[in-house]
Amino acid sequence: MGIVEKLSLGLGAKLEGNSFDTQKDDKAKVKVEKRISKVVLPKNQHQLVFSIEKRNGKPVTIIGKFQIEDEKIKDILRLLKTKLACGGSIKDEYIEIQGDLKDKVRVILVDNGWKFKN
Repeated sequence: MGIVEKLSLGLGAKLEGNSFDTQKDDKAKVKVEKRISKVVLPKNQHQLVFSIEKRNGKPVTIIGKFQIEDEKIKDILRLLKTKLACGGSIKDEYIEIQGDLKDKVRVILVDNGWKFKN
């Protein structure tokens, strides 16, 4: 397909007007919109679940799904890491703790008012 055929079909650059949209999408705004749309539930209405994965031969305990503000989930992670003396991180709405610590995590979180599915 030649240039003449493309132009006759309307394909190609349009040079009319004096405003050009060359801005990139702001990724920070997208993250803020995701946080705003998150549903927040009180502690006693959560039904947390455990799963254990092996990554590079080492167990990882995954706890979730937390439907609370980001600051509160960071506080919970900090509490678990100090009480259990282990590493951990937050991925989406889940907390990942290094090691197979399901029983110990359950005791700590139940003492703080969280509920679990059986």
